[in-house]
Amino acid sequence: MYKKKAWKEILTIVSGKSQKSVETINGKYLIYGSGGIIGHANEYLCPANTVIVGRKGTIDRPIYVTEPFWNIDTAFGVVAGKDLVPKFLYFFCLSYNFKKLDKSTGRPSVSKSDLLKIEMPIPTINEQQRIVSRIEELFSELDKGVETLQTIKQQLETYRQAVLKEAMSVYECPIAKISDVCSDIVDCPHSTPKWVESGYLCLRTTNFRRGFLDLTEPNYVSQDTFNSRNKRLVPKAGDVLYSREGSILGIACIMPDGIEPCLGQRMMLLRASSKLNNKFLMYYLNSPMVTNHVITTKGGTGSPHINVGDIKQFDIPFPNIEQQNCIVALIEEKFSVCDSIERMVDNALAEANVMRQSILKKAFKGGFSE
Repeated sequence: MYKKKAWKEILTIVSGKSQKSVETINGKYLIYGSGGIIGHANEYLCPANTVIVGRKGTIDRPIYVTEPFWNIDTAFGVVAGKDLVPKFLYFFCLSYNFKKLDKSTGRPSVSKSDLLKIEMPIPTINEQQRIVSRIEELFSELDKGVETLQTIKQQLETYRQAVLKEAMSVYECPIAKISDVCSDIVDCPHSTPKWVESGYLCLRTTNFRRGFLDLTEPNYVSQDTFNSRNKRLVPKAGDVLYSREGSILGIACIMPDGIEPCLGQRMMLLRASSKLNNKFLMYYLNSPMVTNHVITTKGGTGSPHINVGDIKQFDIPFPNIEQQNCIVALIEEKFSVCDSIERMVDNALAEANVMRQSILKKAFKGGFSE
């Protein structure tokens, strides 16, 4: 076992600052938040080979930066001292559970004082370099497998898009406007919800996946906020939700049974009429025909978006309901094969992550034998 030392003895922590005075589109240095790059700056706060640890928000995904950079106030820059190899520090951070330092009741956060109390093993510099080399060697082998698995996932998504394109072209049929085949179309309230630790479910576009809602990380609002945001229309099972702004633009999913949410920001709700299969509408909104149209018509540079009025005027193939049902069945038959393959790929990716943590655990429990 190696001797342990507290972070306060072996490194320094650079607190982030607002980027407003240094941000410029042509800046030489990158600006980082806890989740990654958010812009460019003409000055830097942290030297090269610094580890970013989130102060607020994403606190459990350390980032290793090889160039000087500016960090905002949601991110700490952890700078190795003379007795610490920077990459050794980074790999330790990958192995450490920062979530156990979270004392917040809302958005995850850690304090500088708690970080400085962390203890880590400190072998000699030569031993640290040897351990780093061995971790990188093992990670490289894992990365090759992960890359292959990720390629399979990309190919599956490409196939799904091909299925949607083909399915929507099966029948020669009338063309309608989306506004004409929906009984209700409503936009979300144009305000940021006030989040609470527990209460009433409020959806975010980060919950959106093509075809379904992912509620593994739910968000909540108070009853008053919930009621206020549902004044125009109360969402119900079977409604189609569509993300119309931001990085998650142009994704449609269906409200499942068993939940009673309100709408967050950057989304809209479409309720199919009796002559429209809601899944047919969702699949069409997720098809390359609509996605390509959204890309060409989106507005905004900072936060790309598409207006509700534009979406209402989208053309949609409108075969009779029996044909819509057949198209949906065809799509879901082919998608079920993709889903089965993707589950196997995801299981393999999860196993790769377990192996990665096992490598790190071994490295910091006593290192690798010669």
